[in-house]
Amino acid sequence: MSKIVVSAGPTRESLDDIRFLSNRSSGKMGYALAAAARAAGFDTVLVSGPTALTPPDGVRTIQVESAAEMAEAVKREAADADAVIMAAAVADYRPAEVFDGKMKKQPGDLVLRLERTEDILLSLGRVKRSGQRLIGFAAEADSLEHYALDKLQRKNLDWIAANRIGHGEQGFGADRNAVILFSSTGKRIPVPLAGKAEIARRIIEICLLDRP
Repeated sequence: MSKIVVSAGPTRESLDDIRFLSNRSSGKMGYALAAAARAAGFDTVLVSGPTALTPPDGVRTIQVESAAEMAEAVKREAADADAVIMAAAVADYRPAEVFDGKMKKQPGDLVLRLERTEDILLSLGRVKRSGQRLIGFAAEADSLEHYALDKLQRKNLDWIAANRIGHGEQGFGADRNAVILFSSTGKRIPVPLAGKAEIARRIIEICLLDRP
């Protein structure tokens, strides 16, 4: 049975013991992908950031919090995986300084210095084995196709699922989504608005089972 690794949800980057930087990802798309992969017969591992979701039945789930923890878990599991789907919304930046305890309020404004986190998808693309499939996501407000194709090539992906943000009925936090799938071989396959379970099923069929 082929092994598939799916990442899902946001990450949290600590500022102090009670505060963190994060994003609006609910994890619904990644969890739906893990469920669809398992239903298709794959040995599925889900690496999840903090969410309120219940892991799918039959899926081995690894809970992480920070981008660094997600990078460690995903790269470890990807070493013997046949495919990796990076659906998580991993933080691009984290606080350069993490305060012990609770950071006290000071007079005036506060300026936070941020530092880059590891680009997990880029790291995976650099060590991708022959025959291993790497699928990413591109969530953009504009120039969707341009940014998606750039990311597809730059990160050595086999497929990328591009979706627009800023639409209340789809994307982050919503129960529905619509994507355009782009392949490294030049395919462009729209998957119209539907529930995330259906979108996930189609992504698995097209990107892993070669059923366009």
